[in-house]
Amino acid sequence: MSEDRRAPESVPADRLLITVAPTGAETAKADCPQLPTTPEELAATAIACREAGAAMIHLHVRDREHKPTLDLPLLREWVAAVRDNTDLVVQLSTGGSVHDPLDKRLQVLDAEPESCSLTMGTTNFGDDVFSNPWPFITELYQLAQERQVVPEFELFDLGQVHALSRLLDKFGLPAGGRVHCDFVMGVPGGMPGTAAALVAGVQTLPDAVTSWSATGIGRTTLAVALASLSMGGHLRVGMEDVLTIKRGVPVENNAQLVTRVAALGELAQRVPMSPDEARAFLAVR
Repeated sequence: MSEDRRAPESVPADRLLITVAPTGAETAKADCPQLPTTPEELAATAIACREAGAAMIHLHVRDREHKPTLDLPLLREWVAAVRDNTDLVVQLSTGGSVHDPLDKRLQVLDAEPESCSLTMGTTNFGDDVFSNPWPFITELYQLAQERQVVPEFELFDLGQVHALSRLLDKFGLPAGGRVHCDFVMGVPGGMPGTAAALVAGVQTLPDAVTSWSATGIGRTTLAVALASLSMGGHLRVGMEDVLTIKRGVPVENNAQLVTRVAALGELAQRVPMSPDEARAFLAVR
């Protein structure tokens, strides 16, 4: 790890940031009953994942019919469900579902998360299009700076790594001064979930980046996790990204996925960060 990407002195260098993404916006409750889609289920999930080693939780919110929503009162209810029961860092998705309008996605910050996702470009997402035009990216970024919400820059391909350089050059650093990004790999339409693709992405990161994690979608989950650990990166896991623990065996709960990568981290001599360490690491207010 280069000098400018070292962790703050208050966070030991062997720490591993584990983010859990428990729900997502794509999977239907009817197809996966164990998916947490209510505040009560989310609270139980957050507690179990915190105990398993997660430090941050990435939230997509569902309504009373278990459908994806960006309704502000529900966003606040889900944020409160986590904060009332754990000390996890709360990160809200500003992506919503691929069908959500851009103006509603900007309003996510009104729910006052500590962190938010910020995707650095438009991506073919299976049969759909995940729209992130440049004017939206810049407006969301400046709003996050004003609100002192720390963004996690989501990178689906190498062009988005270049876009991150462009954004930082034009608008400066996020609140807190640290730059954390997450490679989302294995999405149909994005970069493949391979070690070679991750190496290419990390080599292309701008010097301002202080930390990075990686997420492997579906069958790429383990390959990406192992590659990230081998390169000193961090991890995001959860039922948003994968629904099987191995071929043909459904995931029972999100904590099962967190437990698995915490064990992989132990083999790599990495210790899961606490939420307070994650706050120092990411410069979260």
